[in-house]
This record gives sequence, structure tokens and C-alpha cells, in this order.
Amino acid sequence: MGIIQARMGSTRLPGKVLRELGGRSVLAWVVRAAREAGALDDLLVATTVEQTDDAVARECDRLGVACHRGPVDDVLTRFVQALEGRRCDAVMRFTADCPLLDPAVIREAALVFRAVPGLDYLSTSLERTLPRGLDVEIARRSALARADREATGFHRVHVTSYLYEHPGESRLLGLTYRPAAGDLRVTLDTEDDWRLISAVVAALGDRCVPARTLIGWLREHPEVSGLNAHVRQKALQDA
Repeated sequence: MGIIQARMGSTRLPGKVLRELGGRSVLAWVVRAAREAGALDDLLVATTVEQTDDAVARECDRLGVACHRGPVDDVLTRFVQALEGRRCDAVMRFTADCPLLDPAVIREAALVFRAVPGLDYLSTSLERTLPRGLDVEIARRSALARADREATGFHRVHVTSYLYEHPGESRLLGLTYRPAAGDLRVTLDTEDDWRLISAVVAALGDRCVPARTLIGWLREHPEVSGLNAHVRQKALQDA
């Protein structure tokens, strides 16, 4: 199943997940990409119990996607709670600030995870070759349960970071793509990110764009890809 974490209280860009992008909310873009992949048995949004996130819950109702509400900062607990009563062996994690996700990458990740027996964690970012904002990760439910028992501090905010920083006996697999484009950034954390993503949508339309097409377009338009080239991702311990 897939879980999209979403909240209005971003420190750098509050309310970003419900900004209107090409006629629909940023969250709606993520939901659409996850659904178009055709690889998930179930999908839900995990938001918080904060009053400001009532708006996220209303958007979930409008989109016809299930919504679970849990702790604000302990996102790992929010995920584990969201899984209660649901039958699934593995979870694909999405964040609601990645509107340009490629359904084909989502589908490929799911197919590889299913094809490798005993795999506990798969990610396209163990060695980053996709633009930041196109990444996909999958964790086996038992691995998430171990993380929930053992993880402390910032690992509880990032849900899966404990798994790849403390793998133990877990089996990890990284997916890589060529040509590498890990220098590009299409996630939404700042106003400059918003300017870039808005330019992409204005040029390529209200649709899920294949990763190769998106990367090629950004390479051909350095005036756009350069809009957020200076933005640095927060370190795990700072987010």
C-alpha cells in the first residue's frame, strides 16, 4: 500500500501541500501519480491532529482518498498507526511536496520489490540518480515495525531513515537511473522551488510527465533548472 505524509505546517513553506498547481492541489498531483502507477492495493494520506490540517482532511475527502490523523512530529508512529487494521506486507512512502512524481518509476520500484525475495527496503535515493522530488521508497511492514521499536530522535521524523542508517540484518536495495540527474531538484520546500515547478507545469501541462522527459526538458532550459539550484536540502538531523 501507499502512504502519503502531508501537513500544512512546513517551516520553510507553510501550506505548500494545498497550493494550487495547474488547477489542482499539490497533494492532488501526488495522489494522481500514485494512482496512475497501478501498483498499489491501497492508498491513504497520513496527516496530523493539528487544527490546521483539517484542510488536508477535507482535501482527502474531495479526492476520495482515505485519511489518517496522528502525531505531528513522530511521523513514524503516524505511519504505524495508519497501518493498523490494514492488510499489507509493505509500504510505499510518499511525501506530499513532490508533485512531479513519475508513475512509471513508482511502478518499477514496486515490481522490483516484489521480484526480490526477502527484501526489507528499496529506494531510488540510496544512490541518488533521479532529481530530488522523484524518489520512491518501499519498506517491508516488519522492517517499519522494527524501526518503530528502536528508532529515536530525528529518525522518528523521517520514518525510513533508521532502516538505511541502521540496517542490521535487513536487506536493502537501491535503484539507479541513467543518465544521472541527482543534481536537479523538483521537490517543493521554498518559493524558488515553487517557481521552478510552476514553470514546468506551465510548459508541460497538467499531467504526469515521464522522468526522462522532465529531465530532458530541464537540461534544455537551464534558466528554469537554475531557479532553485542554490537550495540546499536540510540534513536529516535538522528537518
